[in-house]
Amino acid sequence: MKKTILFFILLFFIQIANAQSEFKIFGSDSNHEQISFKLINNLIVIPIEINGDKLSFILDTGVNKTILFNLTKNDSVGLLNTKKVSLRGLGKGKAVDALLSRNNTFKIKNIVSSNESLYVILKDYFDLSSKMGTTIHGIIGYSLLKDFVVRINYKTKKIDFYNPDTYTYSKCRKCETIPLLFYRKKPFVNAMVQLDTIGNKMTEVKMLIDSGGSDALWLFENSKENIKTPKRFFNDILGEGLSGTIFGNRSRIPQFKIGEFEIENPTVSFLDSASTHNARKFKQRNGSIGGNILKRFKVWIDYPNKKLVLKKNGSFKNGFNYNMSGLDVVYHGRQLVKEKVSQVFKTPYDRSTSDRNSVSFVTRYTFNFKPAYIIRKVLQNSAADKVGLMQGDIILSLNGKPSHEFTLNDIINRFQEKDRKKIRITVRRNGEKIKFEFRLEKKI
Repeated sequence: MKKTILFFILLFFIQIANAQSEFKIFGSDSNHEQISFKLINNLIVIPIEINGDKLSFILDTGVNKTILFNLTKNDSVGLLNTKKVSLRGLGKGKAVDALLSRNNTFKIKNIVSSNESLYVILKDYFDLSSKMGTTIHGIIGYSLLKDFVVRINYKTKKIDFYNPDTYTYSKCRKCETIPLLFYRKKPFVNAMVQLDTIGNKMTEVKMLIDSGGSDALWLFENSKENIKTPKRFFNDILGEGLSGTIFGNRSRIPQFKIGEFEIENPTVSFLDSASTHNARKFKQRNGSIGGNILKRFKVWIDYPNKKLVLKKNGSFKNGFNYNMSGLDVVYHGRQLVKEKVSQVFKTPYDRSTSDRNSVSFVTRYTFNFKPAYIIRKVLQNSAADKVGLMQGDIILSLNGKPSHEFTLNDIINRFQEKDRKKIRITVRRNGEKIKFEFRLEKKI
């Protein structure tokens, strides 16, 4: 079961006229600004100041509204001109309450807009920070991207924002330029997929460009277009949406083609019927292209000129891995850890010995707060389920290494490494330490 961040496709059943907002670059170079980002679970995390308060947001091409959903007691954001609204997203649940706040000032380094609207979800349904192992406050997409030519370099973790009125593309023989189609301010492209259920035939699909999805691909089953789950698959929880849990099947397809780039054996998630219904408000849509595809390219996202430019990078031919453990692990706050510290002291010259210096070792212990991780879900009939691991188990060590020495990304990567890899895990359950051992199981 691969943990996927699915806050990215929010479908809004509200029609509210927004005042026109615009981001501009200020400073010595008004035509270009570069920022650094963190890449976590294939997702881009950028720093944003809202009304002077520093926050962390996902840069998500799959959303047309800016959404704030995680304010802790340590966060303080002054919200302007608020109004209560209702929002609905993927999943089977009901619409949720939110606030619409207008006329906010957003600042990303020297990129500023003073008239931004912001949707504030009153309860953090995503619990995204625990799933990513770092504090995430919200998501931003169209409102920022519409004003620039944006170049994303996943290798260097840099984003360049260019003034579209002055930017000139360099000649690039190895680049592919693909037209963008917009629906409700979301970008779509035409691509091709090969499905094992219909032989070697390539099927044309219309896909949402979704930098806020950590999977490689999503596809929606459609009998008319003969798109359906391949023969080899397994049922999985794909993630959490605004309106509930997202269910579906995980599989692989032989090939995905975008422009002239051919991508072999990518993993694919097929949504359940309820989630597919909510996601297909644009009836021509067949699925999404997520971060596990996009990170294999240098990407130019050009909303003003309605085009996407791709140039493959060094990870283009890397395989597509997934979580073969059956464990959905999330961040669980901080735990107090006792750590041993050894210090070495050299004494001055001692006339009674032949040594010019004698060495003393002093051992002491310190107590420090370190990250803790908990099992949020266990996939039924998975490798972890078969040995008895359970929801709510707190991970103490993994393959002999204390859990607090890992990041959440490290743990997820351990579960994706290779088929039949041995996993030794110690957990705390009801105050008792329990050891388990299993091997990763490849299902697709």
